[in-house]
Amino acid sequence: MAGAAYARAALALALALAVATAAATVKAQQTEWLRGHATFYGGADASGTMGGACGYGNLYSQGYGTRTAALSTPLFNGGASCGQCYKIACDRKRADPRFCKPGVTVIVTATNFCPPNSALPDGGWCNQQRPHFDLAQPAFEKIGVYTGGIIPVMYKRVPCVKRGGVRFTINGHDYFNLVLVTNVAGAGSIKSMDVKSSNSNSWIPMARNWGANWHSLAYLTGQMLSFRVTDTDGQTIEFTKVVPQGWKFGQTFASKLQFK
Repeated sequence: MAGAAYARAALALALALAVATAAATVKAQQTEWLRGHATFYGGADASGTMGGACGYGNLYSQGYGTRTAALSTPLFNGGASCGQCYKIACDRKRADPRFCKPGVTVIVTATNFCPPNSALPDGGWCNQQRPHFDLAQPAFEKIGVYTGGIIPVMYKRVPCVKRGGVRFTINGHDYFNLVLVTNVAGAGSIKSMDVKSSNSNSWIPMARNWGANWHSLAYLTGQMLSFRVTDTDGQTIEFTKVVPQGWKFGQTFASKLQFK
């Protein structure tokens, strides 16, 4: 019996060490400066960046403003990176000095996808392999000169800073609940999400539908709802009864809880 207990304890310790090592590796990757390139779009007021593949809609009213970016395929990761924050600087070692603003950084939120250009043999700057940021023009002009068009950059993921709690917007219809998750601090992006209604004691897994939108096929209309959300850094928060009974599709509900 003592031998079995020792073996279980050793296994538990090994698993804990493995998890800690993995977490440390992820943290190291996030703090490392990496190389990429940046272009810009959306106009001087960034009005052309509204909407986007993450589904945030009006970036002004949602609090994302003009410090946003469309990510290339390897960075966008099928929408899993929506909401992540990146610190970006012009890489003066590789840049034409006429178009680089050295010593300046800008922090942007991923709100859109920059697709490959099928008209070009290699897919262009936003191809399947190249890490690239298509920045809102005001964000680009913080670190680069407009006439340059494209600049080499250094970038790294950083924690997102938000005011207030996480927000949930419910769209869809009966038996198809589409929940948009916004204003996420910390990791900024969501790994998994579950929903529980006031008529049940069980959590129902939700699936990423597109961008920052998650869906459930259960009938939940008008019921009080709770959400269990895990961000991509592994933190889980339960938003208990964040949606009151009698809600309607199209409404947004702000929580008082936030990721770190």
